[in-house]
Amino acid sequence: MTRDHGGGIDAVRARFGGLRDEWLDLSTGINPRPYPVGDLAAEVWTALPDRAATLALERAARAFWRVPEGAGVLAAPGASSLIARLPGLMPSGRVHVPGPTYNEHAASFVAHGWEVRDEDPGTDAQARVIVHPNNPTGRFYGADDLGAPLTVIDESFCDIAPERSLVAHAVRPGVIVLKSFGKFWGLAGLRLGFAIGPGESIGRLAEMLGPWPVSGPALDLGARALNDPDWARETRVRLNEDAARLDALLRRAGADIVGGTALFRLARVDSAGDWHERLAARRILVRVFPWADDLIRLGLPDGDGWARLEAAL
Repeated sequence: MTRDHGGGIDAVRARFGGLRDEWLDLSTGINPRPYPVGDLAAEVWTALPDRAATLALERAARAFWRVPEGAGVLAAPGASSLIARLPGLMPSGRVHVPGPTYNEHAASFVAHGWEVRDEDPGTDAQARVIVHPNNPTGRFYGADDLGAPLTVIDESFCDIAPERSLVAHAVRPGVIVLKSFGKFWGLAGLRLGFAIGPGESIGRLAEMLGPWPVSGPALDLGARALNDPDWARETRVRLNEDAARLDALLRRAGADIVGGTALFRLARVDSAGDWHERLAARRILVRVFPWADDLIRLGLPDGDGWARLEAAL
């Protein structure tokens, strides 16, 4: 199965040229103003992660995401590492992955021998994956969309709207909620993600990951960020303001906003390929899709990136 993602500046440079730091990457949906890293103690780099640091991160995650009593929390080296293992929680069968959506879920289930269906097979599905809010459309789901024996709720972008989270359902048998530190927090290189769900499922995932799955720096910085709700609140305000600003720029350029979240916007244009080429010629990378020739997705610029994008448009 084809894996199609944003990013990949080096590959784009091979075609369009330019130095890496000349490019404005708007293809990923990552917060361009990340949580401040600050100084980290030397021990987080030199010592094996201890249980106390892991527990401190899990406590911070429980509080920040309001994890219901009875649900387990597991920190992992990125949500992708969990996505790659989730299909192994039960024997292969039929999985419903409503599309279009983030394609790593379908690829992972296929790799584990599952039959992936885009349309809803009803009660014939042994598993279902919902990306909430969806990437790239921005669609939110509800409790009525749960119910398969294994239900994966990918909330990688949901920190923009915590009131819409479905984490309260993580105590239900078979429900696994995923969280990512790479999007809202802007720390994709940290490789930190979480699974929240029934204790038995979380325990099996922990066994699959093995010992010390999360690095010392990720444990330390993750706990620090999750214990900083003021930063999160201020960031949500700014992201929503910047998303509205991006919408205005795109509309003036002739695009029609058809979806997205506060971290990325989905726009319909006359020719996605032409927009991609023209912006790439100005060292601006946006996301296009192999399944739609009239849609582009743009993340938020920051700083002088706004002026660059406006001039290019």
